[in-house]
Amino acid sequence: MKRIQLGNTVFEGENDVYLLDGETTALVDTGVALPEVREELADGLAEYGHAFGDVDAVVLTHWHPDHAGLAGEVQAEGGADVYVHEADAGLVDGTETPLFADRDLQRETFERWGMPAADQERLTEFFDAVSVDLSGRPADVTTFADGDAIEAGGVELEALHLPGHTAGLSGFAFDPRAVSDHDPIAGEDATEEAFTGDALLPKYTPNVGGADIRVEGALAAYAESLARIVDRDFDAAHPGHRQRIDEPSRRAATILDHHRHRTRRVIGVLDNSGPATAWEVSAALFGSLEDIHVLHGPGAAFSHLDHLADAGVVEPDGIAYRLVDPDPDVDALFPTTPLDDVVDGSDDA
Repeated sequence: MKRIQLGNTVFEGENDVYLLDGETTALVDTGVALPEVREELADGLAEYGHAFGDVDAVVLTHWHPDHAGLAGEVQAEGGADVYVHEADAGLVDGTETPLFADRDLQRETFERWGMPAADQERLTEFFDAVSVDLSGRPADVTTFADGDAIEAGGVELEALHLPGHTAGLSGFAFDPRAVSDHDPIAGEDATEEAFTGDALLPKYTPNVGGADIRVEGALAAYAESLARIVDRDFDAAHPGHRQRIDEPSRRAATILDHHRHRTRRVIGVLDNSGPATAWEVSAALFGSLEDIHVLHGPGAAFSHLDHLADAGVVEPDGIAYRLVDPDPDVDALFPTTPLDDVVDGSDDA
């Protein structure tokens, strides 16, 4: 297994593409469809003696352009099979329109969050500026579901549906001993690692709520995904951005605890200010936002408010939310894990 790291100035940055080149050749994710990134991926493959046309399979963790954008181009060069979870398939094969290209959906979403008109315009202008060709050409896809086995690059990958950041986000568990020239962090005893896409990142908390507005109960879904990662207790995780995660269970538990703390902060905002919209709660949590974070901030606030509404802690008041239980048992609103007592996600995770 080889990691090819790509530049990305639009979203999270430092995208990771993984090359599996055993009996066949496969990529896990592809990077965003920008000319400079396409060149970086081509150069990265060339370092290992491969070109786009040599790739037999592309396995996507999720539909976001910085992960799936070049899948169609890779497929066009050599007919690679492109695998994606069934819930994200329409946004990779072009049969669904993403939020950044759907003006009506933008207006409906931003108004539901209470976003001021000037900020709506600012975000729409950002979408217009960055959306050209980011998603690349559509790909013919093969869908999978949770638990399916995918043979790619001579390795059997077990699909793990980990929704929250997107509806179909999936990780892929594998035996590191099946990967050539691999250096497992636990020595010869390492038996299970995973590609985690944006479900688990070494820095920052993956956005939930704004990253894919199709996800119902996004925070609850993501919390369960994190708990599942803790339970699997992988020896290492290979994320969609930045470096390998050597203690993925601990990292997942830290992010889960971070969301408990953020939920308490949301309750505190409503307790201090009275009813507030997702936009107003976002401003209290994150302050002024720029670029994609104008979407992610209120989206994150909305996911917490929605989670609290489902639990009866808050109730809708028009597009605002009113606190009805100022002292809920926040821990009871999230799954528990064996690591809850040894992690602290109170700071920015």
